[in-house]
Amino acid sequence: MSNQQVTVTASLKVKPGLEEKFKQEFQPVIDLTRAEDGCINYDLHQSLEDASWFLLHENWVSQEILAQHMEQPYIKALGAKSEEFLVEPPEVKLWQQTANNT
Repeated sequence: MSNQQVTVTASLKVKPGLEEKFKQEFQPVIDLTRAEDGCINYDLHQSLEDASWFLLHENWVSQEILAQHMEQPYIKALGAKSEEFLVEPPEVKLWQQTANNT
């Protein structure tokens, strides 16, 4: 695994009518994740065009730390509930910064 910073995006399509419940269920996970060592940011966004689409944007200090995050009980519990909320499995992508944008 790389020790370089890694960015994660996850596109989540929530079942219509469950958007608010989904956000309420997700908020404690956001709070716990942001407190983890190695979490740079962990942000949930909602589409302005379609309220049932969400984008999770995360940055981690390394893939190793990200792997540790994925083993947290609250992440596994959230994954177990995904069928209750999601229309389809999330589309998850891992990214690596290639240029400094400053």
